[in-house]
Amino acid sequence: MVKRLNLIILFVSVSIASFSQRQMEYLDRGLVAVKAADGVFLSWRLLDGDSSGESFNIYKNGVLLNQQPLSEATCYTDENGTVSDRYAVKTLSGKVAAESKTVSPWEQPYKIIRMNRPEAPEAGTPEPGRNAPAYLPNDCGVGDLDGDGEYEIVVKWNARARDNSHEGMTDNVYLDAYKLDGTQLWRIDLGKNIRAGAHYTQFMVYDLDGDGIAEIACKTAPGTIDGRGEAVLLDRDDPNMNYRNEKGHVIDGPEYLTVFNGKTGAAATTIPYNPPRGNDLRAIWGDAGGNRSDRYLACIAYLDGKHPSLVMCRGYYTRAVLAAYDFKDGKLTERWVYDSGLQKDTKNTAYGQGNHSIAVGDTDGDGCDEIIYGGAAIDHDGVLMYSTGLGHGDAHHLSDLNPDRKGLEFFTVHESKPNPAGVELRDARTGELLFGRPTTIDVGRGLAADIDPRYRGFEFWSSASDSVYNINGEVISTQKPSVNFRIYWDGDLQDELLDGTKIAKWNGNGTDLLVDFKTCGAASINGTKNNPCLSADLLGDWREEAIYYNQEEPDKLMIFTTVIPTQYRLPALMQDPVYRLSVAWQNVAYNQPPHLGFYIGDGIHP
Repeated sequence: MVKRLNLIILFVSVSIASFSQRQMEYLDRGLVAVKAADGVFLSWRLLDGDSSGESFNIYKNGVLLNQQPLSEATCYTDENGTVSDRYAVKTLSGKVAAESKTVSPWEQPYKIIRMNRPEAPEAGTPEPGRNAPAYLPNDCGVGDLDGDGEYEIVVKWNARARDNSHEGMTDNVYLDAYKLDGTQLWRIDLGKNIRAGAHYTQFMVYDLDGDGIAEIACKTAPGTIDGRGEAVLLDRDDPNMNYRNEKGHVIDGPEYLTVFNGKTGAAATTIPYNPPRGNDLRAIWGDAGGNRSDRYLACIAYLDGKHPSLVMCRGYYTRAVLAAYDFKDGKLTERWVYDSGLQKDTKNTAYGQGNHSIAVGDTDGDGCDEIIYGGAAIDHDGVLMYSTGLGHGDAHHLSDLNPDRKGLEFFTVHESKPNPAGVELRDARTGELLFGRPTTIDVGRGLAADIDPRYRGFEFWSSASDSVYNINGEVISTQKPSVNFRIYWDGDLQDELLDGTKIAKWNGNGTDLLVDFKTCGAASINGTKNNPCLSADLLGDWREEAIYYNQEEPDKLMIFTTVIPTQYRLPALMQDPVYRLSVAWQNVAYNQPPHLGFYIGDGIHP
């Protein structure tokens, strides 16, 4: 097995090394210690700069704990450990992040961050079928906001959020930043002229200028207050103006794009939002009420192969516009704008092709990122690569789904009906259809994940039927599992299934429940979408964490991590470009789970 593990390490290192020219964020060892039934479980990051044979020592209360250097999996169980002990890990080579921070064990398999919950809106009153408004944590983003190698968490607070297709007032959206020890760094109030909703308030957390400190970028408007308490304004705009109409929509007034300093929350720069909504919404976007004009997406992409660019988008049911920016020396510079135009040309433009999310990866092997915009793809230079013409969809997945084909594949489902390929697997570079199932319904859910070790490559399934397919399109089961998120949790190299607060394991023809975080008080978000606030490899070894809020005490954010040992040794997932960028856009619209840009499933076989 050791030889197999070394092969896995080499493969992962080669995959990441091909992107070595890219700006990379500094990460520390991410050591986490958790009190478990059999002692204290520890895990830490293997980093891209480590050699394949890097060894580690663990120190408990300043004394060497292990008898021999640890050169296999980056996890360890101290059978005699207690919550009063303190641990640190050191490399033997001392080349990269040689010594970790000293940590104390979590008393439970989750960490609580106590937050500063906004007070309920004074003007808010109950509505038919709705409770009185109260702020609850919603989507989260992560980035190193102070340059210490540890992720901070940016939390979005909603009170009354609404789908753009629904009428009604929404309350101010807040963005808070918290360190893992619970320290609040700042709060941004997006103000009354930014509507609350999954399709409206996208925010990017990423180090845009390479200074080691992540920025926050999002749409703003008059009334936005930054983390220093200063109004975000352009020209002579009035911060007290209320541009909401009687139906609660904001279809008038100035629109901004602001980049905020990650350490202070201060507005670093603000520019007009591109594209503007325009005056005749029906003619430009397809309806007069703001439903189509106010559908936003956002992502981070390495468009030059070296530096991250911010991409802000508007529209996907009809007209679709993407605007790419570089952030340097405190200023945003436009790189390019892609505009599908107003004509319904679904084969030669991205018109009507956008999904309720977005995906980013180097799909053509040129070292630069492309943007998968639902049924279409935009090249790194802002030029359309292809359009399938299959239309809008709700869910999608980008990865090396089929390791026997060169490059990345894209699995998605479509809302348009009837559809010749409403459930679709395609080549992410060319748009070539690899598998397509005709549908006559709106296929709202679809998931691709490597859940079955009997079959090489990913499996995929959808709400269109009960069939589970292997990567060749062959039905392997008619007992489909949950169609939501995937996660690495139990220590093998297959995906587990994350649905709401539950993690389950595929058994070949159904699932077995591994854990339900609800028993600890966790609550999922976004209604029927039923997803965590965030899932990502935030701490410890290569397995992933899941963030929720506490149902009974919503001022508590709960970070869950696994305490299951693994025999596999992989670098931190956040150092893979496709994975890291998918964590950045995870909070966009209908949250989709992150995927790696390479295939690791073969490692399960002896």
